[in-house]
Amino acid sequence: MSDNGCGFPAPGLHSFLFKPLATVGGFEFNKVMLLALVTTVLVVAFFWAAFGKAKVVPGKLQMIGEAGYDFVRRGIVYETLGKREGEKWVPLMVSLFFFIWIMNVWSVVPLAQFPVSSIIAYPAVLAAIVYVTWVALTFKKHGFVGFFKNVTGYDKSLGPVLPLVMVIEFFSNLLVRPFTHAVRLFANMFAGHLMLVMFTVASWYLLNSWMVPAAGVSFVMTMAMICFELFVQAVQAYVFVLLACSYIQGALAEHH
Repeated sequence: MSDNGCGFPAPGLHSFLFKPLATVGGFEFNKVMLLALVTTVLVVAFFWAAFGKAKVVPGKLQMIGEAGYDFVRRGIVYETLGKREGEKWVPLMVSLFFFIWIMNVWSVVPLAQFPVSSIIAYPAVLAAIVYVTWVALTFKKHGFVGFFKNVTGYDKSLGPVLPLVMVIEFFSNLLVRPFTHAVRLFANMFAGHLMLVMFTVASWYLLNSWMVPAAGVSFVMTMAMICFELFVQAVQAYVFVLLACSYIQGALAEHH
């Protein structure tokens, strides 16, 4: 019997809270931190193994690494920034894509079963990295006046509505942009994990009751949710990097 008085242990915010695995000097290290650390090690180890001793005739691991690297480079970076400007940003975008993707994939991995991105701190830090890069690049490219025009959408042709547009663009670019960049990833992973947990727990609960046929339906929904989540996990990594590239493209664009 669950704490809410019914037999069904409904998932909730408690599904996102974990007891510390270890405490060192008052610093608590929990499961989510472990998954984030393992993600970092896996991404670095994979690309190190794939390209550490790159060959003219690539082996299987190098071919997989090249395919993933080329997907981000050509499919996202070049399409947004162009080849000349985009080449220098490829390593950052490849790192972001695979780091986010693997953090998301933990949701459907046995024993792990939790998307790191569903904890807001992780998308927030990644969005902050993109934000700081965008601000610094805009300053470097255009100077203070150019930065102001860039973030306010300054355009004399707008006439009387220019002040209103500038205020809206200022708040949108400097405050709303980093917030939505982080929340878009967080919210999708949070909601997806909650739905997946709900159908998984429901399948087990119904299987241990007289509603066994309903357990079969719930199990099918769980499998469907896993497939859907695999798709969403990749899409969210793609969208995050695509937006990061679009922000950098805006910083590099000449403002008239």
